Formats: sequence, C-alpha cells, structure tokens
Amino acid sequence: MASRTIVLRKAFSMARPVYPKTQRDGTVENLCGFSILDPYQWLEVGDDARVRAWAARQDELFTAHRAEWPETENWRSMIEELSTFGVCDPPMVRGSLMFITEQLRDDEQRRLVVVDDTGDRLVLVDPVETDPSRQTRLHTWWPSSEGERVAVQMEVAEQPASDIVVLDVRTGEVTDGPLPRARNTSLAWLPGGDAFYYVSRVPAEELAPGDQRLHRRVRLHRIGSPPESDPVVFGGADAPDCYYGLTISADGRHIAMTVADGPAPHNDVWIAELTDPQALRFVKTVDGRSIGAHVLPRFLPDNNLLLVTDHQAPCGRICTAPRHEADPSAWRTLVPEDTQAPLDDCLILDDPTLPHPLLLVARARHGVSTLTAHDLASGRPLTTVPLPGVGVATSLRTEFPHGRHLWFSYCDAATPAAVYRYHAATGKVEPEATSTASKPDSTISSHTVRYPASDGTEITMFLFTPSEELDGPRPALLYGYGSFGLTMRPLFSPMAAAWVHAGGTYAVACVRGGGEEGQHWHDAGRGPHKQQAISDFNDAASWLVRAGHTTPGQLAIYGMSGGGLLVTAAATQRPDLYAAVIADGPLCDMVRYERFGLGGTWTEEFGTATQPEQLQWLLTYSPYHHVTPGTAYPAFLLAGAVTDLQTGEAHVTKMCAALQHATSSDRPILMRREPDSAHSGSCASKERALATDILAFAGKYTGLSLDADQKTAGQHPGTLAAGQPAVAGPNGRSPRRVMRCMTRWVVP
Repeated sequence: MASRTIVLRKAFSMARPVYPKTQRDGTVENLCGFSILDPYQWLEVGDDARVRAWAARQDELFTAHRAEWPETENWRSMIEELSTFGVCDPPMVRGSLMFITEQLRDDEQRRLVVVDDTGDRLVLVDPVETDPSRQTRLHTWWPSSEGERVAVQMEVAEQPASDIVVLDVRTGEVTDGPLPRARNTSLAWLPGGDAFYYVSRVPAEELAPGDQRLHRRVRLHRIGSPPESDPVVFGGADAPDCYYGLTISADGRHIAMTVADGPAPHNDVWIAELTDPQALRFVKTVDGRSIGAHVLPRFLPDNNLLLVTDHQAPCGRICTAPRHEADPSAWRTLVPEDTQAPLDDCLILDDPTLPHPLLLVARARHGVSTLTAHDLASGRPLTTVPLPGVGVATSLRTEFPHGRHLWFSYCDAATPAAVYRYHAATGKVEPEATSTASKPDSTISSHTVRYPASDGTEITMFLFTPSEELDGPRPALLYGYGSFGLTMRPLFSPMAAAWVHAGGTYAVACVRGGGEEGQHWHDAGRGPHKQQAISDFNDAASWLVRAGHTTPGQLAIYGMSGGGLLVTAAATQRPDLYAAVIADGPLCDMVRYERFGLGGTWTEEFGTATQPEQLQWLLTYSPYHHVTPGTAYPAFLLAGAVTDLQTGEAHVTKMCAALQHATSSDRPILMRREPDSAHSGSCASKERALATDILAFAGKYTGLSLDADQKTAGQHPGTLAAGQPAVAGPNGRSPRRVMRCMTRWVVP
C-alpha cells in the first residue's frame, strides 16, 4: 500500500442525545429469594406492536447518528480494499475429486465446487442462484467416502429450519432430501454412499408449546427413503440438550459418537460395531462427567482408538486405547502434554506409499502455531513442518480414507489466509493450486505482549500496530471473547487491518474463560469465576493506558456474542476507562439468558438462575443489572440481528433501553438492528456494512480519522487486482468473523 499520512483528530463532542420515549415499568421477578427489578421485560416480546414501534424509533435514531459520522465512506472503501476473497478452506479430497469452497470479490455467498484430477470444475452449490435474496447460505457439506455423492446443508438467515439435501457429484443434481430440522448436525456416511447417520431435532408438533430445548436424535437415513421413516439409533427425552458428533472408521466397520451436554467441559464417548446399521449396540467407553474431561476419538488403522483429551492434561495430550477400554488409566500416552503449548489438532497420514504412518500435531504457543510430524506407532517426534511464517495454521485435512498429504489454512496479522499442502514424502510445503497465497502487508506489525492481571497472573495480548511507529498514545480498539474455552489467535482481519492503516492500535486480549492456556484457563473464567474474565479485560485496557499505547478517551472495546457479554460487563464496571463500546449479538441479561435463543444449553458455562448460589454469580456481573442511573457511560453501539436464534435479540433491546435511561453522558447509546441476517454468517455486503459502521463509530469517539490519501491509496500488498480471486479468512468466514476465535474442542 502506498505511504500514508496518519491523521489523529480530536474526538467529536455533541449535546446529550434525545432518545425515544421508553416505557419503564415496575416489573419485579422473584427468584430464589431475590427480588430483581426488570423494568424493560416487556421488550422481550419482539413481535408485540409496542416493541416494533419502539424499535422503529431506535432505527431512526441510529440512522440519524450514522449520517453524522465523518468519513464513513472512507472506511467503507478501506474495508472493500482489504476484504479479499477466494478459496480459503483446505479441500476435502475423496479419490481423484477435490471439494472446495470459493467466494470471489463480487460474491455475496460462498459456493461449493468440485475439481477433478484434470482441473475441470463443476459448481455444485451456488446459494445466490438458489435464493437471489442472498439470505440463504451454504452452511456445511459432507462428501461420501467414494466422492460420488455429497450431503449439503443450507441455512436461511435466522430461520429455525435447516435442511439437508444430497447431490450427485457428477451432475450437481439433487437426488435426495430435504431432510428437515438438522440445524447444527453431524453427519457420517456409510461405505458405498447409500446411507448415512445424521442428527435432527424432534418435530415441533411432538414438543410442548414454547419448548426451546434441543431435543436432538441420531438417525439413519437411506438414500431414497422418506425422512419421516428414518429410525432413531441414539438419543432420547432424558438428554434434551445434547450435542452429538459422529465418526465412522475408514473401513466402515465401527462408529464412534461423542455426546456433550451443551458446551460442558466434558463429553462421553460411545462405540458401536456396524454389523446392523439400524440396530446399533453402543458401548460407553468414556464417561466424561466422571473424569471431568473432553475426549475426542478417532479410529486408528487397526480400528482401535486415538484419543485427543485434556484428561489429566489441561493443555491436551494424545493417547491410544483399545476400542472398548473404559478405564482411562489404561490409556497409553502417545504424545504428552506440553504445558506451554496447548494442543489444537492432529491428523493421521497412513497412505501405503509412505514409509510408515505419521501423526501430524498442531499446537499453539502464545497464539502462534507449530506443526510437528510424529511416528504414529511410538509418538516419537520426527520433524517440524515448515510454516509460511510466524502465524496460525488451522483446519488440518487429508485424503480419505488414507492420506499422504496435509492441507491447512495459514494466516497471520499481516497476511490474509491461504491454503497450503504438505507433502509427507518430501517434507515440502507449497501453496495449494486452487488457492492464491498473499504477500504480507509490510505496513502492519504484530507484537505479542504479556500483561499482569490484578491477581498477578500474566495474560497474553496481541497488538497490531502501524510499522511506522508514532510518538505518544493513539486510538485503540481492544477485542476479547473469554467464554466456552474458545481461543484467540493473531489472525488477519480486514477490520483490524483498516484500523491499523488509519494509524490505530488493534489489540486482542486472551482473557481467562478462553482456551489459550488449556482447560484450566477456561475453568478459571467460567461459572463462579466469570468475573475473572471481565477483570482480566479491564486489566488489559488499564495496561494499554499505563504503557502509553492509548488513553481512556481514545480507547474503544469490541466483542461479539460471548465477547459482547465481556465488553458490556467491562464497561458497566469501569465506564471511566472507555470512550466507546461495540457489542455485536451480546448476552446482557444474565438472569434471563436461559430463556432466549440457545441460552438454556449454556448453564455449564455461566450457571443457572434457578439455583440461589449460581444466581448470585450471575448477578455479580450481569451487565443489564449493573446499569446505574446518573453514570456517564461511554458511547455504545449495540448491534444484532432482528431475530437471533443463538443469543436472542432481547439482550440488545433491553440493554439499549437501560443505558439510554441511565447515562448522563453526551455520548450516544445506539442500537443497530439487521433484518434478514443471522447471529453469524450474513452475506458479504451486510458483513462489510457492519464492519464499516463499527469502524466509523469507533473512529468518531476515539478520534481516529482517514484522510484523502488513505481513501485513494494504492493496492494493499495482500490484495489482488480487480477480477482476480483472492483469499478470505480462516474457515471461510466473512471479514468481521475473521477475528472470531476458534474452538479447541466443542463449539455450541
């Protein structure tokens, strides 16, 4: 990118905004001996005429304020320039066929493409052709073992329906389905491609009115049979909130299933022989609750088990065990725990052409990836797989059923993601032909620092800054998550890159509640310890100020979903520390979160309001309940989908109303609602529009500005010429999702 002049302007001040009149009633909820005032409970009924009218007035307020934000179009141009697209996920390879997803520069959604060994391509799924409204997206897909069929799952914005259809790979024609109610499913094909196991919800007519529990069942589907006749092979009413993961051995003789109670920090493992696919006799080999651990099973070539677990190893170890060995003390450690580098992933290469089977192991040391090759039989380290730089390698894949190559996605703070192939026979790593590698952006520097929390614990933080350092503090945007054991990484993000190109500092705090330091790090910030994650985040902000990177008047914070809980809680506890707060799809009312979206499945993470002790945990930090009248709050931008099936939209509306009533500041409290959108994964134009609004809002209230030179500057080093394919973020996520953290174990 051409040399740019950095402009730091004084934050814009204004008179106290006039907010829409909002009814504030005297509703009090009595729970476990607590009387809890809830004056905006009426806003939970989103389809009520009063709520719709109130929300429409809030939309008008947001639109009026957005019109006054300086340089919104400059930010939009910058996001467009830095948002590169193309093939970003490693391929799924079945025989001579390679299944890839791509999203080119002008595409609203990614498409599924199959490429044969001659390079011929066939577009199997293009969501925009299916639905020109752009609301339908490709969610996931599963090729059969032979590659002749592929099961595809599509999702429509925030609609509860999520169907599976089966395509003929040679023609792209739909040959079976739809199979309904399969949201968040797992799927495993039987050999031959004529049947598969999948997970679907019980029909609504069989549930009590208003029942929001998951009620999933594992079913067997045979191609051509009606889905209503698919037999249930596992699951029942005694486990209403379970998530199921399915894996079939390469020879098709055994199936392994993980069973997790929501995002609990443990799971069970069940194994069955596939002698009669319709009448499986499962044997429980791991009782996750009794050992308090995650265990992910994979089949070895001899059909015994490779177990990836944090049992007696918070940072993860890899073990082997006989298929039905239920005693963890009998597991043999193949790759021991590294307490300084949590385990991310592993993958087996056992093609007969290799001298011996290999185990590839990915770890993260302070957020930076390492890849090592081990002897599968002994676990002995053999070599280190060279990576393109000091960054993040994700999404390990190989051929099925027997692999001789490793594909992975690589990026770092200054380099957009691209796909690479490791040749196990030669040890070489090279860009995959279907992807396009990008050059690092030399104008962005990435630093890893360690800051002290209030209890003395050292915490990792990633700092992205302009390579040409400026003297003195500058506007900063601090991001965090801190829930569900999800792990922060120094990933490339168009939004972060735009902020840095404008002269700001972008920071990512690896607070407790995440998985950056292993399971103990997650445990230290969940349940009764959730306040610790919030304190860690405020400590990150304080360190940025003390170290001279920024000032409270120049500091904005940003979080999505569980990260939205983090930043709203941090700001209600330390409103003096921040100039602006952006929360996207947040959790804010932690007393009633179980009643919205999938909140009822997250009690292992946060606790439940039905138990007195746990209700006290929630009340300690619940952002909605800590809004205090007369407080000078920072500027708030509360963003979310009009209908949010994940967290529920009431968190945004109630928090907005409470803050508007309470604040004494001239900084506005705004609500940005997105119709026909989703909690995650909207079309590209909506994602870029939100990223633009976030940057314009944060820039206005921290004093960060783009000048004319920046708006019209030359090409970003990682960006390809117009019309050429480029690369998106890891896992095919659109620009604002690139900084979303990645899970070590189970994502709810």
